Amino acid sequence: MMGIYIIFGVFALISWAVSANLQSKFKKYSKIPLAYGMTGREVAEKMLRDNGIYDVKVISTSGQLTDHYNPVNKTVNLSEGVYASNSVAAAAVAAHECGHAVQHATAYAPLTMRSKLVPVVSFASNWMQWVLLAGILMLETFPQLMLAGIILFAITTLFSFITLPVEINASSRALAWLSNAGITNYETNGPARDALKSAAYTYVVAALGSLATLVYYILMFLGRRD
Repeated sequence: MMGIYIIFGVFALISWAVSANLQSKFKKYSKIPLAYGMTGREVAEKMLRDNGIYDVKVISTSGQLTDHYNPVNKTVNLSEGVYASNSVAAAAVAAHECGHAVQHATAYAPLTMRSKLVPVVSFASNWMQWVLLAGILMLETFPQLMLAGIILFAITTLFSFITLPVEINASSRALAWLSNAGITNYETNGPARDALKSAAYTYVVAALGSLATLVYYILMFLGRRD
């Protein structure tokens, strides 16, 4: 089992570093105001209107970096540090979440696929750790249980990789609109891009960490244990 602990340790360290970098970038770019003084809420509402979307509400949610788009009730949820803030960071985050709303409105294929997987992934996430644990303990006597756990884990790994193009595309839409709409200029385009790039790294690390762990479980199932 030492191998899996090493994998968890390495990716936990990388994840911490990426998260700390994101927090640092957000704090830094939260101090850079937009030229026209628009808040995150106003940026989000304008991007939705510019894309012909009028049935999505922009609301405030508690917490830090808890921003997300909810396709079920069609709401762009902006954290307190984004909703009422006039900054490059707030504009980038707000536009990114609206990018998901645009994806939803245009039936962007990866987002549609991810949405269909949510119930399955929810089930897999709730049970995979218990099935894997039981499978490891009973690997020699009942290997089918380990295989079931690997399948459940593979579903969550697939979900992580499907999430990557969804997030990257939302950021691309956000950056293009921010520039074309004149929300950001030659001085603030770079910081906005850097902020969203830092956020994207968190998804990349999560996906790679999940894949590495999946490979380890597969090798264990095949009998190549430490």
